[in-house]
Amino acid sequence: MRKLLDFLLEKKHWFLLILFEVISFTLIYRNNSYQRSVMINSANYASGYVLSVAGYVQSYLNLRTINRNLQEQNGQMEMQLLDLQEQIEVMQADTVTFKGAVSDSARIFPFQFVIAEVVNNSISQLSNYITINKGRKDGIQLDMGVVSEQGVVGIVSNVSDHFSVIISLLNPKSKLSCKVLGNNSFGYLTWDGRDADYAILEELPRHAEFHKGDTIVTSGYSAIFPAGLIVGVVDDFYKERDDNFYALRVKLATPFSSLQHVRVIQNAYRNEQIELEKEARKND
Repeated sequence: MRKLLDFLLEKKHWFLLILFEVISFTLIYRNNSYQRSVMINSANYASGYVLSVAGYVQSYLNLRTINRNLQEQNGQMEMQLLDLQEQIEVMQADTVTFKGAVSDSARIFPFQFVIAEVVNNSISQLSNYITINKGRKDGIQLDMGVVSEQGVVGIVSNVSDHFSVIISLLNPKSKLSCKVLGNNSFGYLTWDGRDADYAILEELPRHAEFHKGDTIVTSGYSAIFPAGLIVGVVDDFYKERDDNFYALRVKLATPFSSLQHVRVIQNAYRNEQIELEKEARKND
């Protein structure tokens, strides 16, 4: 207490100055209309500026939430588009029994997704992997497909409770079934370890029709990815050792060097399909 009193006595002239300043401004404000209006306008300007800065800060802090909401909306729209494409293909495939085709296409679309953030990524290694911040407790399982807003990313290879590791398309172990959009002939996309922007679509039959700039999409011939997800575009092509097949150089749609958010695809019928296929192979 004594130290406080000593401090107040030592600084008393400053406190008196502040007191006199307050009294002076109060008298000016009450007795002079012009000065009063100036002070009010200045106060309004200052408060407006502070509120404006606070609004900018709040908007910046909300960008993360806004971005996540946009990711979810884009993912939902993409799944709806794939669902509609699947229904159209079913109806076009059965022009004789159209009624039956409609009833078959009315089944529940099995694909959903989980949004995740990339916490680790590599693009310069021979075998590249991506780590995300979602795991088993978020519904992630082995061999689930992973995509970005631009295109296919890879397949889940390891899962813990809170994290998952993805085999990137930039990994020789990755082998993705793909086709040229509008063409049912398919091949397998692999990475040759050279350029993080390109991969090779191998074993595409010679009779398949394609041109530079054509879009490469997933074939849908697995329980991992639905058909029609963008993988990249044809940049170049050449014949393989076997003249019956072409190899296409594909510019990948996903920018792996700047990847921040991904969507992990959940297939409600995945386990059923895998178990049935395993059962069928037992007869080999």
